[in-house]
Amino acid sequence: MKIGIFGKSINSDFISSLNNIFNALKCRNCEVWLYHPFSDYLKEKYNLCPDVKFYFSDSSDLDKSLDLLFSIGGDGTFLEAASLVHDTGLPIVGINSGRLGFLADISQSEIGFALEQILDGKYLIEERSLVEIIEPEGKFGNCNYALNEVTFHKMDSSSMITIHAYLNNVYLNTYWADGLIISTPTGSTAYSLSVGGPIVSPDSSIFILSPIASHNLTVRPFVIPDHNELMFEIEGRGEHFLTSLDSRSSVMTVNTRIRLRKADFKLRVIKLREHDFYSTLRNKLMWGADKRN
Repeated sequence: MKIGIFGKSINSDFISSLNNIFNALKCRNCEVWLYHPFSDYLKEKYNLCPDVKFYFSDSSDLDKSLDLLFSIGGDGTFLEAASLVHDTGLPIVGINSGRLGFLADISQSEIGFALEQILDGKYLIEERSLVEIIEPEGKFGNCNYALNEVTFHKMDSSSMITIHAYLNNVYLNTYWADGLIISTPTGSTAYSLSVGGPIVSPDSSIFILSPIASHNLTVRPFVIPDHNELMFEIEGRGEHFLTSLDSRSSVMTVNTRIRLRKADFKLRVIKLREHDFYSTLRNKLMWGADKRN
């Protein structure tokens, strides 16, 4: 089995768990490909040099014959791994080196069990939809999609921005706000949730439009089917606004027309059979944590 390992940084208390991962893969005779910047980080920070022969630095030299990719870190690291995988169909395993995440949902305490299950093929694959910017072209290179959300945000002025929204070229609404979040189902537990958006199941076929600090109190988060194409025109007193795709961002000038749609591919996420979205909700959001239960 050929395994890729992606990471950015880890805490010192995760070193032993990381060593256990490399040792377990070696015992299974796995061919391991390590993200080169992560390797450099481990060597410089912890003087740790895993016994690995193969490396990759970006999506262009990521071996397309890999069976799966381990993302080691938090949900932010997982999002970067998703941009690296792009449309290759390579499944991603999220191993959390800190607190429990929605995407990186394998905790440090269950790594041993998780590795055994995954290497034995005892897992499920979930397919997650993504949102893609189709206009303007080139602002994000060939990585013009997001797993969680696309966000428009005011930038160089304390004044609000004005966002005109269209659904299949039909006028929908004008948002006077600090910004607007267009979230996928996966992103419903991220930025959208923090501004009052609903939590939806990851297998839903929807987009969520959630305004950020809307000037109109009657403008609430809005759920639409994701087969629709969205178009936005942004105005403001400043000359620029910020557009972000998950953790990546680009400065754009006002009056830029932006078109979005659901990407024509899905991200494949490996889940343990013992895990499900609802148990993660209960654990992370402490649903049911009441003495009356």
